[in-house]
Amino acid sequence: MQMNSIYKLHSDRTAAVDFLRSADASALTQVLGVVGFALLTAAGSQVRLYLWEVPYTLQTLAVYGSGLYLGWRNGLFAQILYLCLGLFMPVYAGEGYGPAYLFGAVTAGYLLGFPLAAMVSGLLSKRWNGLTGSTLALLAGSISLFTLGVVWFHYAAGHATWFESIDKGWLRFAVVDLAKILCVAFVYTGTRQLSRQKDAATDSA
Repeated sequence: MQMNSIYKLHSDRTAAVDFLRSADASALTQVLGVVGFALLTAAGSQVRLYLWEVPYTLQTLAVYGSGLYLGWRNGLFAQILYLCLGLFMPVYAGEGYGPAYLFGAVTAGYLLGFPLAAMVSGLLSKRWNGLTGSTLALLAGSISLFTLGVVWFHYAAGHATWFESIDKGWLRFAVVDLAKILCVAFVYTGTRQLSRQKDAATDSA
C-alpha cells in the first residue's frame, strides 16, 4: 500500500472492486452484493456480548462495509433487506424478532440506524475513497447511527438523564467502534490496492 494513499482523502485511480458500487454493475452483481451484506449483517448479530441494555456485536462491520463496497444506494438496500429479514426470522442481536421487536425494543434505534449509516458512509466515500477519506466517511456513518440509536434508547429506556443514555448507548462503545471503523477502512483500502495491482499486472502481461 502506497504511503500517499494513507493521507489522501481521494484516490483518482480506479480499482476492480469499485465495480461493485458502479451503476454499470449488472443487476445480478448488485443483487448478490445486497443479499451478501444483508447476510453478513445477520451473521454479525449472532456474535454479541451483553454488559448492559445495548450489546457489543459485529454487525456494524458489515453495515460500514456495505456502504464502502456497495455505495450509498445498495448499501442502504442491503441494510433494509436485513431489517426485513428480521421481521420473519431471529436475525437481530436481541432475543426477539418481528415488527413488535423492530419498533419496540430499547435498541431499535440502532437497527433503524443501520440503513442510514450505510447510506451516509456510501455517499461520502464516493469522493473520499482513500484510507483517510474512507475512515472519515465511516466516522460520519457511525455518528448517524449512534445519534439515532441514543435518542431512541433514551426515550425507550426511560433514563433520567441524557448523560446516562449517551454513556450506555455510545461512550462505552466508542473505542470498540473506532477499532471497527479502522478495520473496515484498512480492509477496503487494501482490497482496492490489491485489485489495482492485479489489473496492472494483467495489462502488462
